[in-house]
Amino acid sequence: MNLQPNILCSEEQGNLRIVEHLDTQSLPEPLRLMLTLASTPEEQDILLLATLTAASACVPNLYFRYGPTGKRYYSNLQCFILAASASGKGIANQVLEMVRVIDERYPLLISGDSTLAAWYKALMERNGCGYMHESEGSVITDIWKSGAANYNTALRKAAEHEPISRNRCTGASEIGSPRLSMLLTGTFNQYRTLVPSIENGYFSRLLTLVIREQNPFNKHYVTTTGNKSAVAKQVGLELLNIYEHLTQNGEQEWSLSDEQKERLGSHLETEYNTLIHLLGENFHSVVLRMAVHIIRIAMILSAMRGKGNEAWICRDEDYQTAELIGNKLLLHMAATFRMIEGDKQDLVPEIKPLDPKKILFEQLNTKYSHRDLAEEAQRQGISKRTAERWNMIWMEKGLVQKTNFGEYKKIG
Repeated sequence: MNLQPNILCSEEQGNLRIVEHLDTQSLPEPLRLMLTLASTPEEQDILLLATLTAASACVPNLYFRYGPTGKRYYSNLQCFILAASASGKGIANQVLEMVRVIDERYPLLISGDSTLAAWYKALMERNGCGYMHESEGSVITDIWKSGAANYNTALRKAAEHEPISRNRCTGASEIGSPRLSMLLTGTFNQYRTLVPSIENGYFSRLLTLVIREQNPFNKHYVTTTGNKSAVAKQVGLELLNIYEHLTQNGEQEWSLSDEQKERLGSHLETEYNTLIHLLGENFHSVVLRMAVHIIRIAMILSAMRGKGNEAWICRDEDYQTAELIGNKLLLHMAATFRMIEGDKQDLVPEIKPLDPKKILFEQLNTKYSHRDLAEEAQRQGISKRTAERWNMIWMEKGLVQKTNFGEYKKIG
């Protein structure tokens, strides 16, 4: 991953974009169709993540195994689109029209404007499966003020399919394997109601997409379709067919290929070393859990292709798409991480700048020369003497080794 010095600043929103880096022709047709509803690159990214999240509620009975115990994971994603006004986040509501088509026959929708008790009851009535969609952040903030911690715990357990239990005077009950998909949009303050700190366990389980306010008079528009509701309903009908097919066939295991598993492990090891060095140990759970998110996204893409993948082995193009999306979401999670560290109280606050020493280290190739070091330092406005001192520190810490006179190699 190539973290430019200003990649996470508000002026560099373009570097956080996702869809413009994808081969959209390789996407499943329902997802491609939903993306035609977008008017800007920012709306494309919002629709991408929103569609994947909503579709994750419409993939019953499909699971994969992950971790040393072979634990079962299902498709369900939980996401927060963190955005200011005039940022295009309203386009996310189109996926609600998509899910309503399925909800008319198979109840899935759960209101975000619910007390924890009502939310639990609704989830239980749906056999532990559901989709919660809330585009008004103020609703979330107001209803969760008194019970944010309890909601946080319940949602964290649902993200891992861990049992959620309640014991009241009227009796005890338990949802053994909750499968909840959730899409929320709101401001930074509303996000902080649910995720108060980076140490909170829900931080790494809740995907975030950071969208900043766009200049309404300087947008790069893309082609859009006319009747958005009709498109969303058409996609909903396609997902309904997939939903019914999966329901009729019972539990089925889906898997990455052996080559894809090896690639994912190698890829995330590289990302781990890079991001932990840049952001510190508190970010490690985000990188580790991104593996599950990437696999979930790949499985959703497979399912959205319909009935043609009966073997349920991931196609290479779906893995590549999921990995790229995961790469970009790691940057968005890093942006959120740095907002929380900065503890700003803005709609979408400015992000605490990275340590220039860490930036210089990341910009250097795995193998670099003394000249490379001096040239990169000059580009970043760092003196040659300072860069050389930092290089000595990296060698002392075991991050770099000297391979020859004036030549160095990063370790790990």
